[in-house]
Amino acid sequence: MWSLVKLFIAFIGATVFHWAFATAFANIGIQVSVMLVFVVAVCTLLKPAYGYPVAFLCGLFLDFFGTKLFGNNAFTFCMVALFVYLISERFDFESILPQMVTVFCLSVFAVVFNALLLRIFTSSAMWQGFWSLLAGSMINALMAPVLFIVLRLMLSKGFISKEA
Repeated sequence: MWSLVKLFIAFIGATVFHWAFATAFANIGIQVSVMLVFVVAVCTLLKPAYGYPVAFLCGLFLDFFGTKLFGNNAFTFCMVALFVYLISERFDFESILPQMVTVFCLSVFAVVFNALLLRIFTSSAMWQGFWSLLAGSMINALMAPVLFIVLRLMLSKGFISKEA
């Protein structure tokens, strides 16, 4: 039970940092997603039975406060979780480089996939530009090692962890 409480506290912290970073970087036109980095880190640490619901709830949480297509973030984050679980056997997420590369690639995927979903379901386009995508993905990748370390310290022990 204590593991779920720590996971909830980590989720609250991620949402606070997401709003702070998204607001700060939106002023200069960069799209940053701390919640995406949080989902990738959580999925590398937790069993799939806990990682997928966390990914879905994080995406749904962003959908509640978004003005775009409802459900696009929940679906995108579930796809991100799927990719992380598919590659988790092949990558050593203890090292910084795989963390950063994975977060960078999945950040690019998430933005492009969300834009594609909007185009398909609403016949509208929302593209903030290549440089915004690249800069946001780079910032997400630079945040990844810190978030991975913090979450590993918080969630490494307990019944929800892969290591347990």
